Amino acid sequence: MSGLPDARTCPGLGEASDLKFPLGAKFREPLTEARFQQLFGDAEQESDLLSEPRWSRLCRQWRRLPGACSGPGAWRLLLARLPPLRWLPHYRWRAWLLGDAVAGVTVGIVHVPQGMAFALLTSVPPVFGLYTSFFPVLIYTLLGTGRHLSTGTFAVLSLMTGSAVERLVPEPLGGNLSEIEREQLDVQRVGAAAALAFGSGALMLGMFALQLGVLSTFLSEPVVKALTSGAALHVLVSQLPSLLGLPLPRQIGCFALFKTLAAVLTALPRSSPAELTISALSLALLVPVKELNVRFRDKLPTPIPGEIVMVLLASVLCFTSSLDTRYNVQIVGLLPGGFPQPRLPNLAELPRILVDSLPIALVAFAVSASLASIYADKYSYTIDSNQELLAHGVSNLISSLFSCFPNSATLATTSLLVDAGGNTQLAGLFSCIVVLSVLLWLGPFFYYLPKAVLACINISSMRQMFFQMQELPQLWRISRMDFAVWMVTWVAVVILSVDLGLAIGVVFSMMTVICRTQRVQCLALGLAEGTELYRPLRESHKLHKVPGLCILSYPAPLYFGTRGQFRRTLEQHLGLGEGGKEAPKTDGPPDADVAGAREVVQLASRCRDAGIHLLLAQCNASVLGTLTQAGLLNRVTPEQLFVSVQDAAAHALERLVRGQEQQEGNPGGAGLYSRSHETTGPKTCTVWV
Repeated sequence: MSGLPDARTCPGLGEASDLKFPLGAKFREPLTEARFQQLFGDAEQESDLLSEPRWSRLCRQWRRLPGACSGPGAWRLLLARLPPLRWLPHYRWRAWLLGDAVAGVTVGIVHVPQGMAFALLTSVPPVFGLYTSFFPVLIYTLLGTGRHLSTGTFAVLSLMTGSAVERLVPEPLGGNLSEIEREQLDVQRVGAAAALAFGSGALMLGMFALQLGVLSTFLSEPVVKALTSGAALHVLVSQLPSLLGLPLPRQIGCFALFKTLAAVLTALPRSSPAELTISALSLALLVPVKELNVRFRDKLPTPIPGEIVMVLLASVLCFTSSLDTRYNVQIVGLLPGGFPQPRLPNLAELPRILVDSLPIALVAFAVSASLASIYADKYSYTIDSNQELLAHGVSNLISSLFSCFPNSATLATTSLLVDAGGNTQLAGLFSCIVVLSVLLWLGPFFYYLPKAVLACINISSMRQMFFQMQELPQLWRISRMDFAVWMVTWVAVVILSVDLGLAIGVVFSMMTVICRTQRVQCLALGLAEGTELYRPLRESHKLHKVPGLCILSYPAPLYFGTRGQFRRTLEQHLGLGEGGKEAPKTDGPPDADVAGAREVVQLASRCRDAGIHLLLAQCNASVLGTLTQAGLLNRVTPEQLFVSVQDAAAHALERLVRGQEQQEGNPGGAGLYSRSHETTGPKTCTVWV
């Protein structure tokens, strides 16, 4: 290194290699952390930061906030919180506008029947699905960072919300409600669904205030995919009564899927032939159209809107044949025009619904963030997870004032938006225009739409979630642990419920992370021939153990759960308490908590008492700060903290050489080197944290 003094070249492989320069490696002057800061950093500032209490640093950062509220600072904040201010000035009108318009209209057409269908899944009247397909989409267009993300009604959230609504506002046991009683029940259920949206939005805004966007990483990909796949099976089973025309109460709680199946099988002789025929014809049209859209997505200029075609055909058939009066086919009925009056949900219900709002908020954010990340990686742009929290939090909070139920990004419409040529969030505005036209003018055309058709739309929209199970063989080959997480989550969701399945999946996923840290092995490192690089000895026979040093690597976080394993491993290699063992040099954890830091401090004390010279190398600033606060510098000196393993090894070799020279000059010498081997010099250990 040109900027460093005393750079030395050691003998080549063909020359004699001694203890100081083993195997022809090249060494420069070993750099301690203090020396490195003198050469390349501000050592005084670093030492001040290490000695300054954490609360003092937080107070100092808080005092800087008023100075940041300048004109440029306010503009940067506005750019960060309103993404259209960043991408709209660079919008390619000629290249992107047509694609956004076509994609937005296509998604809007799908939003209409899908929104009404998911509203029935939420146990509220169909028109509230249209509201949920309008307000959240509009808000996300203004606040979201996912250019290809389509928000609105989502089957998994609708299922979770519907279960909570049925529990909060159960239907009377008799079931025979008058029209007025049915309206009152619907009003109460709409209020409960809106309160759930308000609660989940408030929770996401709280997470945004705490900058907890990183929480999305705790819902790993296997957990999210198993959750949505298992929930799709719940959706399929819950729609069976509507497919068969059976007026059965909705089953909620654990084992709801099996309870629904048992009730359907028991009531199967009472199924309606008319609604069964409508369901069969609808699925016979929707499923092949979905398959055609997938197989020929590259050849079709825009996906075939099978849902809206089915809705129009079924409405015309029901109107011309009077299926609602002649065969008692359940229809959507009148869709109120315009928008509901904004009103605040009943805040007295918030304590009751917070338990249900938390899993809804986590699933909404996790699905939205994962979808946004997938398409951001595909099209080479970045998303802000904390801004996504803000966007979805505000979306749910404000839309709840207009009687909307919880919403998020959706798998089906996001894929449809991309296939139709969408480029930016501007496609959401065109989607809103389509839904708005239905709310203002086209609502009466859906009066005779059979509810069985909406159930078929629910089932056909689950196609993508069901096909996620095709990834299981590949997941088994790549990672058995992730396969286990997928299966445990899926089984828990199917057998118990979506909420409990999510909790079990997250807990099991975290347990696998702990198991991975517990299974980490301490690796012995050797020197590569002709270099100063150290790699695990088990990787190659060409790696050599340096005489007098045993270099170990512990590549796992050192925290309260691994401190015992860390202690036992180092005791084995260091020979602490046994005496007469060759001293190792160890490569330690990349992170440490308080318990881990205290373990390192205790190790330093034991090494000092045993006559082992402890060196620490390549400590990052966070770990070094934690170790310093734990009192490490009371056990070691700054000269024992090195920049890299190579520097620590070079320093250790120099000490070994000096010890060997002293032994040769004074064979009966004692003192510092009295516990050393005859040929290895001083007993030296290097720990790389």
